[in-house]
Amino acid sequence: MSFQNPVFIPGPTNIPESLRKACDMPTIDHRSSLFGQILHPARAGVRKILKSETAEVFIFPSTGTGGWETALTNCLSSGDKVLAARNGMFSHRWIDMCQRHGLDVQVVETPWGEGLPADRYEEILTADTAHKIKVVLATHNETATGVKSDIAAVRRALDAAGHPALLFVDGVSSIASMDFRMDEWGVDVAVTGSQKGFMLTAGLAIVGFSAKAIEATKSATLPRTFFDINDMTAGYANNAYPYTPAVGLLNGLNEACAMLLNEGLENVFARHHRIAEGVRAAVGAWGLELCAANPSVYSDTVSAIRTPDGFNATDIVTHAASKYGVAFGVGLGEVAGKVFRIGHLGSLTDVMALSGIATAEMCMVDLGLDVRLGSGVAAAQEYYRGHGIEAQKDAA
Repeated sequence: MSFQNPVFIPGPTNIPESLRKACDMPTIDHRSSLFGQILHPARAGVRKILKSETAEVFIFPSTGTGGWETALTNCLSSGDKVLAARNGMFSHRWIDMCQRHGLDVQVVETPWGEGLPADRYEEILTADTAHKIKVVLATHNETATGVKSDIAAVRRALDAAGHPALLFVDGVSSIASMDFRMDEWGVDVAVTGSQKGFMLTAGLAIVGFSAKAIEATKSATLPRTFFDINDMTAGYANNAYPYTPAVGLLNGLNEACAMLLNEGLENVFARHHRIAEGVRAAVGAWGLELCAANPSVYSDTVSAIRTPDGFNATDIVTHAASKYGVAFGVGLGEVAGKVFRIGHLGSLTDVMALSGIATAEMCMVDLGLDVRLGSGVAAAQEYYRGHGIEAQKDAA
C-alpha cells in the first residue's frame, strides 16, 4: 500500500491536510473553558449537518458501533421489542447487538441489494395495536451493498400506523455526504462517526437525540456507564466530559463541520452524487452490475460491484493493494467474494475518482476479466465533463 495514493474504501476516508493540522494540537486542560471553545462549536456544527434545530448532540470517544450502543442502552430496557430489517452486514450487526443486550428483535429478512421495506414496516406496526415495539431500526446507507434506503418512507410508515415507536437511524456512511434530515424525517436517534463524511480518523461516535429520545432515557434500564448521555450532559454543562475526551479529534470535527458548511451542504451532496454517477457510468461500460437492485437505492457514497460468477472479487482488492498500492473494499457477509467496493465519499474529487476507476480497470484486465482497458475511465470522463463543478455552478 502507498501513502501517496488516495483510498477508495468506504471509510475511513481521505483526510484533508487542514483537518490533519487541526487534530495536531498541543495538550490543553480538558476541564477548562478553553476546551469548551472546541466542544460546543463542534456540537453545534454537527446539529447543522443533521439539519436539526433541536437535537442534543453527544460525541463519544468511540466509533459508529459505539453510537449504536449509545442509542440502545440509553433508550431501552431488557426484553423491549425492536423492529429491524436485515438487508446487509451493518444492519445485521446492529440486530446482533440488540440480541446481545437481551432485546426482542423482530427481523424482516430482506434481500441484500434492496432497501428497507417500509411497506412491510407499516403492516407490522399497524398490527402492533398494543405498541409493544419500542424502536424501529433503519440503516440509511448499507455500506456492504451500496444501498440507500428511504428514511422518509419509514417515518411515513410509523405515522400511517399511528405508532409511537422511536426511530433510530444508522447514518454512519451517509451523514455529511448524503442528504439527511433529522427533524423533517422525525428521526429520534441519528448515529454516525468521524471517519467517513466528516473526513477524520476513526475515534468519535457522534449521535443526535430528539426530545422524545431524551425522555425515553428516564425509564430505560439497560446498563450503561461509558455511553450514558446523562453523565455526558452533566459534563457538557461544565465544559467537560465525565472522562478524558479526544481533544484533538474534537478540534478536527469542529474544523470538518466548518469545511462542510462553507462548501454548502447541498453542494456537498451534489458533489457526492456527481462522483458516484461517474463511477456508475464506469461500471456500466465494464459490462458489470451493481449489487444495489435498482437506481432508486443506489448509494452516493459506495458502490458494490458484482463480478462474473466463478470469479473471486476479493482478488481485485488484493491485487490493487499489492501491485498498485491502492485500497478498495472487499465484499462482506453474503456478498463476500461476489463484489468489490469502491468508496466515493468524504474528501474526494472527480479527478481523484478517475484514478480509482483507472486502477480498478487495470486490476480487472490484469486478472483476465473481459474488460476493455480505458472503457470505464472514458465513460466516467464523459460524465464528469458534462456534469463538472462549472456545470453545477451554472445549474445553481
